[in-house]
This record gives sequence, structure tokens and C-alpha cells, in this order.
Amino acid sequence: MKIIVTMHAKQRLYEERQRGIRVDDIVRAASQIPGHVPVATRFRSFLSQSGRTFDIVAKDIAQGRLVITVIGK
Repeated sequence: MKIIVTMHAKQRLYEERQRGIRVDDIVRAASQIPGHVPVATRFRSFLSQSGRTFDIVAKDIAQGRLVITVIGK
């Protein structure tokens, strides 16, 4: 499945709360979500390569899985 990371999610990676989370971490996390996600849903407790815990909000669209935002812990 193709993973699409929005510009909003990419911009949030520069904020202090998301420091240490990379786009690769988001793509890996979104790929681990099983099944079909028809509405925007928050998925919790993914771990980045740097050790930072984060949540993502994702939704499945015709083109693939859309990652709307990322929330660092």
C-alpha cells in the first residue's frame, strides 16, 4: 500500500514536540496499521528510530494511506 504523508505532517516534524521523528518513521508506522481505515483515526504509541514515541492520524483514500498529522509524546 502506498503511504502519502501530508505537508502538514512533514512541517510538524520541525516542532520541538516531534523532534527526532523522521518521515521514514511515519511511513513505517503507517505500514504497520492492519485493515482498512475509512475515516481519520488516531493510532497511538509508535516508536521512532531515535526512541521518541508518537501517534499518527491516518485515513485510507483511493490513492493509498494518507497520514494527516503526527503527534509526538
